[in-house]
Amino acid sequence: MHRALTRAGALLAAVALLFTSWSATTERRAEALEPFTGYLMAHFTGEHSTGEQIYLAHSRDGLHWTDLNNGAPVLLSTVGTRGVRDPALVRSPAGDRYWIIATDLRIASGTSWSDAANRGSTSLVVWESTDLVNWSTPRLVNVAGAISGAGDAWAPEAIYDPSSGDYVVYWATNATLNGVKKHRIYYVRTSDFRTVTAPQLYIDRGAGQGIIDTQIVESPTSVGGYRYYRASADGQITVEGSNSIRGSWTRIGDLSHMGISNGATGGNVVEGPMWMQFNGRTEWALWLDQYATGRGYMPIASTNLGSTRNFRTVTDYALGGTRKRHGSILNLTAAEETRVLGKWGTSAPVNRIQSYNFQDRYVRHADYDVRIDPNVSPVQDSQFRVVPGLAGSGTVSFQSVNYPGYYLRHYGFDFQLVADDGTATFRADSSFHQVAGLASSSWSSFRSYNHPDRYIRHYAYQLRLDPITDSAGRADSTFRLTS
Repeated sequence: MHRALTRAGALLAAVALLFTSWSATTERRAEALEPFTGYLMAHFTGEHSTGEQIYLAHSRDGLHWTDLNNGAPVLLSTVGTRGVRDPALVRSPAGDRYWIIATDLRIASGTSWSDAANRGSTSLVVWESTDLVNWSTPRLVNVAGAISGAGDAWAPEAIYDPSSGDYVVYWATNATLNGVKKHRIYYVRTSDFRTVTAPQLYIDRGAGQGIIDTQIVESPTSVGGYRYYRASADGQITVEGSNSIRGSWTRIGDLSHMGISNGATGGNVVEGPMWMQFNGRTEWALWLDQYATGRGYMPIASTNLGSTRNFRTVTDYALGGTRKRHGSILNLTAAEETRVLGKWGTSAPVNRIQSYNFQDRYVRHADYDVRIDPNVSPVQDSQFRVVPGLAGSGTVSFQSVNYPGYYLRHYGFDFQLVADDGTATFRADSSFHQVAGLASSSWSSFRSYNHPDRYIRHYAYQLRLDPITDSAGRADSTFRLTS
């Protein structure tokens, strides 16, 4: 009798657990199936010290974009080359997990393009999240190491394949095959973005034509005749269609009739094709990076991808303050949009930091050194956003307006404008407690987070971090935040 009751109790517990699990999964699936209300773009900005990191931008209409996190990087790579390019945003079908995968490459470190292509990283950088705002530490996944003579692994993308119940990750690798060395598209399959299958050849254009920057978009109702469309940079911007991700693909056409190419026929030479479906309607944008002229991304649009002749130019768009380089766009549900904007959408006001005892002078950076000067030109050199301190604990940090991602930081008790390197030391050196001004309580002073006996002060107009022991020091360490 007791054993029977125990079994019955266990059965009821199992049913309850199953129901709870099903309810949680259903809730997540429901969120994933909610109407989309916005858009999130992940991108990098260029080959400068913080440019090859993860940036995010948000849009309500898919055409007009606002930089998130005040235009500063959202995620920094601390693995591999310590730089990332070509980020792709991936959402699970259930909407309960997200990944960012990116090229492990940092040209700003001094790496040449030849070294990057022939002796570069064969791994991708991967971040993982369950809510789109709290991300894991980055990890490396070696996708191309098993390809004979692989020189790199560039421009990764991933898409869920319902036929196999896992994800197809695809990218470009420069390697020799049949006596020809060039970039081809390879793929692996994965269910967790940790372990992957052996790499397989995915796209080879034949002869000497290389191919990079392939991206696939799904058309669930098969408008235009296919369920999937892919655009690739292969001399042209070639568009193909298929009803199976790993099946055969049919060439639909290219954009040469629009005066757009990837170099083969000149005109507006572009790369990095980036798909986006407009929310609530059967219309797609294909964003193209005008890298040859440095004009950044431009969109063309179509309501039927079955012919490239259906594309039209779009002129009413704006990309925000940062340059957008090769990335990807994720359609957001209302819940996802709320989380993303709650984390990175608040824009800190622009301030100047005025000296108390030299009120015609303001804190400014010049050649990355920091001092107080009058008549600062350009004025942006003296403008900062006072943001929540990188070290937390009720502190503030000062982010440059014209160098997003750069902060006032003490080093050897001298101040510099330095790019955030993601380290705990940097976070501590660039964080300060804002307290009542030492010379006037209606002004402010800024006490160091990691040297609490020292304050920001100017000395001979140079900004320093010093102990304050006299009235001159109290005046030198008192400032006012002004607009």
